[in-house]
Amino acid sequence: MEAYTSFAEVYDTFMDNVPYEEWADYLQNILREYDIFDGLVLELGCGTGNMTELLAKKGYDMIGVDNSEPMLELAMEKRIKSGQDMQSFELYGTVKAVVSICDSINYIKDDAELTEVFKLVNNYLDPQGIFIFDFNTEYKYREILGERVIAEEREECSFIWENDYRAEDKMNEYQLTLFVQSQEDPDLYRRYQEIHQQKAYTLEKIKTLIEKAGLRYVAAYDAYTKKAPMYTSGRICVIAQEYGK
Repeated sequence: MEAYTSFAEVYDTFMDNVPYEEWADYLQNILREYDIFDGLVLELGCGTGNMTELLAKKGYDMIGVDNSEPMLELAMEKRIKSGQDMQSFELYGTVKAVVSICDSINYIKDDAELTEVFKLVNNYLDPQGIFIFDFNTEYKYREILGERVIAEEREECSFIWENDYRAEDKMNEYQLTLFVQSQEDPDLYRRYQEIHQQKAYTLEKIKTLIEKAGLRYVAAYDAYTKKAPMYTSGRICVIAQEYGK
């Protein structure tokens, strides 16, 4: 089953532990460091539009792009301007910045495909425009998620998330089982299953692909701080810049 089909309708419920407002403040502070106080900003992998909406409230004219049509339908309900596939999106012009959070980059499972995404970003950035994104590290997949099973129960929905990390191809596969309460009958729960796959990238590989795509690598931080990445960093934030078309 395609990722984020059944999960889309309960995504916000299970993601309520993500500090979206803190992350939005962090992104805004970085954007301001590069004199980006307003104007067009694109979010890649916008999901249901939580971050897109927060940045819009901060004065940015937001565009959302995501691979999942069910997620985009929910994002459109939150007044996101538009949505497309992040691997083949088209814009009518350039934007001042591009942002991507919640390890959306890890869903691109091939170096060549990720390079093409970075090329598209470079193509649609204003001169010296900024690209800010995060990604999950190999350490996180290997040491934190590994073979771990994660389960969570809520009144209206529950999930079981089984992880299988393959070191040989740096691929983490999630087997996601959902139990969603029926709106017609509160005593009835419908069971859904989805398969998700994410690719583990090292920071060095990310740097290589950024530069191959024509972008300029600027900096990397232990996620949503200004500290240097560590061996034990589970998530890393990267800043890249348009460097000529």
